[in-house]
Amino acid sequence: MTAEVQSSMLKGRKALVVGIANEHSIAYGCARAFRESGADLAVTYLNEKAKEFVGPLAKELDAEIIMPLDVEKPGELEALFKKIEAVWGRLDMLVHSIAFAPKEDLQGGLLNCSADGFAKAMDISCHSFIRMAGLAAPLMKDGGTLFTMTFHGAQKVVSNYNVMGPVKAALEASCRYLAFELGPQKIRVHAISPGPLKTRASLGLKDFELLVNEASARTPLGELVDIMDVGHACAFLASPFSRHLTGETLYVDGGMNIMA
Repeated sequence: MTAEVQSSMLKGRKALVVGIANEHSIAYGCARAFRESGADLAVTYLNEKAKEFVGPLAKELDAEIIMPLDVEKPGELEALFKKIEAVWGRLDMLVHSIAFAPKEDLQGGLLNCSADGFAKAMDISCHSFIRMAGLAAPLMKDGGTLFTMTFHGAQKVVSNYNVMGPVKAALEASCRYLAFELGPQKIRVHAISPGPLKTRASLGLKDFELLVNEASARTPLGELVDIMDVGHACAFLASPFSRHLTGETLYVDGGMNIMA
């Protein structure tokens, strides 16, 4: 694909990216790729502390909308979509790149995960995507694309992934059902499964460095992916070039998922 084609691939499209924490975030890679492809951006930050890091990135990306979003706080999600409707009147792409589990529940193994911890992980990491889809769909008047981020631990056991394995499995299943329900509206839904990336969220996993080293050694292409690999994959899936692809779990991991 030429630079000229890439720069106009999403020209004029409106994209909401949720989950930027810093310049190492997968969500930031998606936002950059969308912007490089011509899209207009709305981005969110978790709280005032996070705004210190997200604000300069939003300015760098010429984001037209920047709003706070804590999916656990009543009203913030609705306020975000009302702002998008007021400013743009529509939405074409949405990236959901947030996940959370309490540290003691994440690192203590699935058997020891508390009911409250499991529910919190499921609400923030999975059900919030469903809620976003419900608010985004009315704004996707000419169709659109929804993305969320998963991991191979949803399909196979990955040491120390623990409660997030079942949670991400639920997230992948939710994508398939949302793709079915939203298909008649020409809204496509994808789960993106990157290889191990050193993000702030991933550092909460026990022995994450071992996981990264193992992935580097086992990947057929011999190298790890980065946030822009994920972003460019999403930009392609949001473009007219992939208009008949939906409900997929797309691995962006250098082929690591094919290995026994």
